[in-house]
Amino acid sequence: MPEALLAVSGVSKRFGGLLALNTVSFEVEAGQIYGVIGPNGAGKTTLFSCLVGAARPTAGEIRFRGGRIDGLPNWAVVSRGVVRTHQIVRPFRQMTVRENVSVGAHFGAGRRRGAEAASRVGAILEKTGLAPRAEALAGTLTIGESKRLEIARALATEPSVLCLDEVMGGLNPSEIQGAMSLIRTLREAGLTVLLIEHHVHAVVGLSDRILVLNFGERIAEGAPAGVMRDPAVISAYLGEDAPEGTPS
Repeated sequence: MPEALLAVSGVSKRFGGLLALNTVSFEVEAGQIYGVIGPNGAGKTTLFSCLVGAARPTAGEIRFRGGRIDGLPNWAVVSRGVVRTHQIVRPFRQMTVRENVSVGAHFGAGRRRGAEAASRVGAILEKTGLAPRAEALAGTLTIGESKRLEIARALATEPSVLCLDEVMGGLNPSEIQGAMSLIRTLREAGLTVLLIEHHVHAVVGLSDRILVLNFGERIAEGAPAGVMRDPAVISAYLGEDAPEGTPS
């Protein structure tokens, strides 16, 4: 059996007296879309912070391509090919969309310069549907455009693993469908995608496997159909919002 691209083993994270993650373990294979769901405060964003080096685990190991990345600073994890977006968008608001994406191209894993960087930025703007807004200031974008800019900036760093934190939050149904289509396109292009999302139907429709967290602990993991029928998941998270056909 091939080695997992990303392997998380017994990861815990404490913030003072708060245990945000408690011995969480899972593996992600290359080319998968891997969903992470759970109630507010379940530890999802903390998990992403640990994966990309924005937070250091209190215990446990995170391995990417077989090598440990837990404890590395964020820039070092990004340079190895693991990058995230943020639930609250964080563009350089007084820079244009093109300039925002260029930052990722210049300082990501590829460290591209000049015409090479410009060509990559142009291709990413086209892929994410932002080409018509390339010269607009990032601070003037709609929420849907801002979410796409988060993805575009992450793509510019040339990741192998893209961790998307609530990229569909605040979007209308048409924009959600567009985001789902984009995520599928990214996987088809060879990216491995981890996805935190509160839109359960979107996660089920996209993911090969799903991890469910509650109070920092893993309560279920596996193929979407089985996870969505797990009594612990229904009790802790889904409730009346369970997908049609899910027993309650």
